[in-house]
Amino acid sequence: MSQESIVYGCIRDASRHRDVVERQYCNRQVIFSLPKDDEWPFLSQDMFALSHFDASQTNGFQSPIIHFGAAYRAIEYEWDEWIIHFENLLNRMYWVSATVHLETELFGMHAFSWQLPDGAAPGAQPHCLRCRWVQEFVKL
Repeated sequence: MSQESIVYGCIRDASRHRDVVERQYCNRQVIFSLPKDDEWPFLSQDMFALSHFDASQTNGFQSPIIHFGAAYRAIEYEWDEWIIHFENLLNRMYWVSATVHLETELFGMHAFSWQLPDGAAPGAQPHCLRCRWVQEFVKL
């Protein structure tokens, strides 16, 4: 029996930078540099959705967001390696926070988050990873 694991989340940048267009261009190039197909890379282009972002329309209140999601077969057994691949991706991008949700049949739901100081350049700052188990409540 194979166990399906679902991984999804988002990478958020800040819209308050005057170079937001260049930052978004860099982030798109990083995503487009990933493998296109999904044979077994941990991360592929197909799992990411790049939202339209128009800095002139935001007044600084809307953040550029990159959404992602994928279904894997029991990825929790290789989770440390998945995290390494994801952090390597983040190290090449502009971002201020990232959140990953992992849903597994055996180990439940977990949420992982990374934070960077606002305005950090790709690979310039150490990031901080936090994990929390998301407890599921069943109302009887």
